[in-house]
Amino acid sequence: MKKWFGPSRKEVWRQLSDEVGASYVDGGFCKGDKVKVTHGEWTVTLDTFAVSTGKSTIVYTRMRAPYVNPDGFRFTVYRRGMFTGVAKWLGMQDLEIGDERFDHDFVIKANDEAKVRELLGSPKVRELLDRQKEVHFTVKDDEGWFGPRFEGDADELYFTVVGVIKDVERLKLLYELFAETLDRLCHIGSAYQHAPDVTL
Repeated sequence: MKKWFGPSRKEVWRQLSDEVGASYVDGGFCKGDKVKVTHGEWTVTLDTFAVSTGKSTIVYTRMRAPYVNPDGFRFTVYRRGMFTGVAKWLGMQDLEIGDERFDHDFVIKANDEAKVRELLGSPKVRELLDRQKEVHFTVKDDEGWFGPRFEGDADELYFTVVGVIKDVERLKLLYELFAETLDRLCHIGSAYQHAPDVTL
């Protein structure tokens, strides 16, 4: 089977855990596996989830990191697609940060334009975003109906993509993106360097 389909998710994620010093959590048949790695006081969690459309089920890979967000700054960054022009014509927000190539390749939304310019003013953050061929990177208030509620100033840095990522190097770059972004959020005053009381 490996000859046809390559290594399994479990094999790849265990390798990732070994290489970045993370904890691999075997959730068994019902809960699914997770990789948990710390950066400073924060915990970054990698896992998958499935969404049923009625006729089929779509599996997503996601990475999450709860953090304390003192000023309520939120943003979303994703790659420009074929319908972006239509959405923008219909009034969709698409901010520019002054990097011509990045502005061309990505859609940027935020509730504070100056803050998102500071965040994405980091060449390292832009480079790590650019190295993800598919990306939807955002700040969420909480997990919604089917996950934990976040109290007070707690928010969640959140990445999601369709399919199961089984590329160790891509996953390492994704973890690096989270670490770099959390550090940058602290630098601009939009995160505290202590973990919120949230368990994923």
